[in-house]
Amino acid sequence: MTIDEIEEEIIEEFSVFDEWMDKYTYLIELGNDLEGFDEKHRVEQNLIEGCQSKVWLNAEVNDGKIFYTGDSDAIITKGIVALLIRALSGHTPDEILNTELFFIDKVGLKEHLSPTRSNGLVSMIKQMHLYALAFKTKMKG
Repeated sequence: MTIDEIEEEIIEEFSVFDEWMDKYTYLIELGNDLEGFDEKHRVEQNLIEGCQSKVWLNAEVNDGKIFYTGDSDAIITKGIVALLIRALSGHTPDEILNTELFFIDKVGLKEHLSPTRSNGLVSMIKQMHLYALAFKTKMKG
């Protein structure tokens, strides 16, 4: 599946909810379903700057594709982490760097988050792009 196809799937899932409280509940469920984050990655260098809550993000390359894992100590933020991982994990650095992540606006995520959570979302995406850039550079070298 391409990143765009995954994003379309996410938009479709959110479209069944009319109320934002239901969308928040869904985000919390996604966060609860997030696969276990290995304790060895719960270190300072994996903490994302700019997030009000604690967010850890780790990335590893396997067969030219990046696989992200993450966690947060805040339930809604953990759901956002789960969405970003679902959209970007398992793709090449170029695919990750060249995507728009249009689902964020389409589901109204940014406009319904508090300013601090919205800044955190931007920080998470930036960190995922930095990992992709670093791995892309490493693969060429």
